[in-house]
Amino acid sequence: MGTRIQFYVLPLLVCSALTASFEAESAVLDVDRAIAASLPKLIDIRHRIHANPELGNREVETAALVAHELRRLGLEVEEDVGLTGVVGVLEGGLPGPVVAVRADMDALPVTEETDLAFRSVKRGLYLGQEVGLAHACGHDIHTSVVLGVAAALAPNRQELAGTVKFIFQPAEEGPPPGEPGGAKRMLDEGAFGVPTPKVIFGLHSWPSLEIGTVGWAAGPTMAAVDHFVVKVRGKQSHGAYPHLGVDPIVMASQVVTALQTIRSRNLSPLEPSVVTVGIIRGGERFNIIPAEVHLEGTVRTFSDDAREEVKRRITKILEGVTTAGGGSYEIVQYQNNAPATINDPELALRVRPALENAVGAESVIETSPTMGGEDFAYFANEVPGFYFRLGVVEKGMESGGLHTPTFRAGDGAVEVGIRAMVGLVLEFLGGPQPTE
Repeated sequence: MGTRIQFYVLPLLVCSALTASFEAESAVLDVDRAIAASLPKLIDIRHRIHANPELGNREVETAALVAHELRRLGLEVEEDVGLTGVVGVLEGGLPGPVVAVRADMDALPVTEETDLAFRSVKRGLYLGQEVGLAHACGHDIHTSVVLGVAAALAPNRQELAGTVKFIFQPAEEGPPPGEPGGAKRMLDEGAFGVPTPKVIFGLHSWPSLEIGTVGWAAGPTMAAVDHFVVKVRGKQSHGAYPHLGVDPIVMASQVVTALQTIRSRNLSPLEPSVVTVGIIRGGERFNIIPAEVHLEGTVRTFSDDAREEVKRRITKILEGVTTAGGGSYEIVQYQNNAPATINDPELALRVRPALENAVGAESVIETSPTMGGEDFAYFANEVPGFYFRLGVVEKGMESGGLHTPTFRAGDGAVEVGIRAMVGLVLEFLGGPQPTE
């Protein structure tokens, strides 16, 4: 990391979405000095964001901080895109394509249990209850990294062949019930308006990778996320006389068991999927068979066909079990949330050398798809996208999983993330970088 790095960007002649031809003479962008100069401030910003987490659609202070920093760097800034989203535009001095870089800003209703000096002790309201708030998914790292990319490129704008659009997104974890939010809302409100990007890059903190490493994948990387809410209805009776009622607890239990056959018997064994019931709730007293049971869960898939097949089979299972049991059902909600995040294969192969140049070939680790979801997918469905995983675990330390109280990310991940993302941006704007 201490070696001086120069990125070479060639003035653009012809550009398509993923390929370009360039003049022979090149201009030099010295981003190493800009990164070194801005890093102490960026670490401080990371600490401030981490210590002051805000839930989805409520990222008011975070958004204000981001907008202030982008304006300080001389970028054109638009606020309130998607409620609390921020979009910054850095126009280079040379003609070229438009590249988007995205970071998410929201936190989670999690009470932090780390020993970090800047750990969150904030509390707030979530679904009407007071809860602890924490950046238990690393969005403070994401925001700091993308601000760092702006800080690295802004002093070099005259030699930059193209335009970089910085998208700071609210509510990646989901907006409050009844509110639109996240990437889809930002798109609906013009985040991809003029200048319109040709590609988009994003990143995610990853607690199973050490600082200094990044995860790379071509094709599927994060699953589609669906959410279902079901009522299984029977007939209430005394627990001592079940023959006088219709037991929804028995029917709901059969439904939960039968749902597991979707993965094992209805989909190809080579088709990844998950059907999970996370909530089952019914009854008020030990000796009363209740009138209904509440089931709530999630579905994770990678293909549209599998997504539709799971939904169809859930409906058929509910229909069959409740008919056999003499009851009924209602699908209160079946919500398709973020689609699967698919790294454009051509783009992924093109930018891998840039990652290797930034962190070392041995530190670029090919990763498997994960069943976690990510609404970066909405952006990547509009233009080719590439989403990589950033190692955040300090050597010799342990980090809890994403969304847990003990999730922790080291400050060293910020610089690695900046260098990796700058490499991706310049690879697309300037074509293949020279080798030593």
